[in-house]
Amino acid sequence: MTMPNLTKIIIASLLVAGLAACQGAARPGVGTVGGAVAGGLVGSAFGSGSGQTAAIIGGAVLGGVLGNQTIDKSREQKHYDQYKSSQ
Repeated sequence: MTMPNLTKIIIASLLVAGLAACQGAARPGVGTVGGAVAGGLVGSAFGSGSGQTAAIIGGAVLGGVLGNQTIDKSREQKHYDQYKSSQ
C-alpha cells in the first residue's frame, strides 16, 4: 500500500468518525452519502485499472449501506422514540 492510498484511507476513516459523532444533528441521508464517499475513497486505494473501478464502486455501495444502517437508522429510531414517549 502506497502512502497516497494510506492517506485516502485515513481521510475516509476520519470522515466516517466525524459523521458518527454528529449523528444527532445530521440531516436525513447524510450517513448514506457520507458512507458512500468514504467507501469510495477506501476502495480507490486498492487495485488498478478496471479492478480499481470495481473496488471504488464496491466500496461506495458497502459504505453507503453501512452509513445508512449505522447513522441514518439510529437517527430515525431516536426520532421515533421521542415521538412515542411524547404521546
